[in-house]
Amino acid sequence: MKTLRLLLVLFATSLSFAQVARPTVYLEPQQGFETYLAAAITKKTVPVDVVTDQTKATYVLRSAPVEVKSESTGGKIARCLFAYCAGIEDKGNVSVQLIEASSTKMVWAYSVNKQKGGSKNQQSMAEAVAKHFKEYLSKN
Repeated sequence: MKTLRLLLVLFATSLSFAQVARPTVYLEPQQGFETYLAAAITKKTVPVDVVTDQTKATYVLRSAPVEVKSESTGGKIARCLFAYCAGIEDKGNVSVQLIEASSTKMVWAYSVNKQKGGSKNQQSMAEAVAKHFKEYLSKN
């Protein structure tokens, strides 16, 4: 009976060691874009755990301010009347840096430009960041 208990304890211990700890990432606040990033990381199943305490993070994901360039309605109408309607949607871009928390070394960076209308820009850009972040992690 003692041998069985010992085997069960050893088996449970080996299972806990067999699980690889996922890296943790802290998303620096950036005017609400970090919320889009957190949702995109979940949606794209990026193998990290998002933490709210920077001191517990393996990485810090820092984003530059999101830039969205909107053309006025009047400008859109004028362009369609006198020129070409293509390319009149709102445009957005953002850049991110992944920084190793222990050394402050930048280990990955990505910049995305999206051409979608309205608030879809931030969601679309965050999902592009998450997709490429996942690719980076799978290679390293």
